[in-house]
Amino acid sequence: MTARTLYRKLVDSHTVARLDEQHVLLFCDLHLMNEYTSPQAFAGLQEKNRAVAMPGQNLATVSHIIPTHAVTPRVIHDPASALQAVNLKRNCRRHGIALFDTNDPLQGIEHIIAPEHGLIRPGMVVICGDSHTTTSGALGALGFGIGTSEVEHVLATQTLIYRLARDMRIRVDGLLPPGTTAKDLILMIISRIGAQGARGFVVQFCGQAVDALSVEARFTLCNMAVEAGARGALIEPDDQAVDYVLARAPDIDATQQPAARADWAALRSDDAAAFEMEHRFDAADVAPFVTWGTSPDQAVAIDGRIPSAGDPDAASMARALNYTGLKPGMSLQGLPVQHVFIGSCTNARIE
Repeated sequence: MTARTLYRKLVDSHTVARLDEQHVLLFCDLHLMNEYTSPQAFAGLQEKNRAVAMPGQNLATVSHIIPTHAVTPRVIHDPASALQAVNLKRNCRRHGIALFDTNDPLQGIEHIIAPEHGLIRPGMVVICGDSHTTTSGALGALGFGIGTSEVEHVLATQTLIYRLARDMRIRVDGLLPPGTTAKDLILMIISRIGAQGARGFVVQFCGQAVDALSVEARFTLCNMAVEAGARGALIEPDDQAVDYVLARAPDIDATQQPAARADWAALRSDDAAAFEMEHRFDAADVAPFVTWGTSPDQAVAIDGRIPSAGDPDAASMARALNYTGLKPGMSLQGLPVQHVFIGSCTNARIE
């Protein structure tokens, strides 16, 4: 039997039909939905008089339009945003889909609440109309974003016409220095390989530094892989990841846990599996990283300086520096900070 990567195993186990050399019909275990990529999909179903195929394998939450100020009950004042929330509630009620609504205590950012509520399991295929669905890869699940027309297709069939990606492995040796985090690690990686360095690939992260990360930190790592152009990100589920899932999965009782552990332990790339591209980094090179521009690959260590533009990056650097008001060669240390936002799907969790 041909040696396979974890990514290939997950795709193979969910392939309903092989369509051609590049495409398969893929079964989707969990479809996460939000308020801004679902309205047109629901409208398409209604226009074609179609029902949702598997309502129980879809979950919606109001995610992107929630006010950031602490007010109870939450009130969405922007009329267009409020309408999105109303439409999502109406569509979910019509089709029998569970919804974590605006003032539901379970509501939250879709990529964060799904694993926190025990909905993400190793070996699953998880999709959502948002690119940062790669977050789920921290638990050994294949997660990726889809477009609105694909949302409609999944609602109608619970399957997706999926273009196969290529395999990349990123290994990080050693341990992260004190005072650094997974966010610093992924910013360093993106600054090295570029914002399109993983385009067309599903990235498997591995190495001592990755193994030493908490599950929450692994979410950050996989979440931002898309900022390097990745179509997915995976970390092989270890005991720490399995413990995280089982602690949040009341439907798996004590008698079922040994079998679940055994199944999930098999979610590994074969030793002889080939990756089309590999990168290797030393965790000792990681420092607190700061982005100086408008793209995640425009980043340097906090004690570094903004680089000088070089062809072919001169134009993009000029645009970024014009936006930020900074200059090549400028030190980042000592720059005043006007705003700090901690509510994104990359890091908005309590560890």
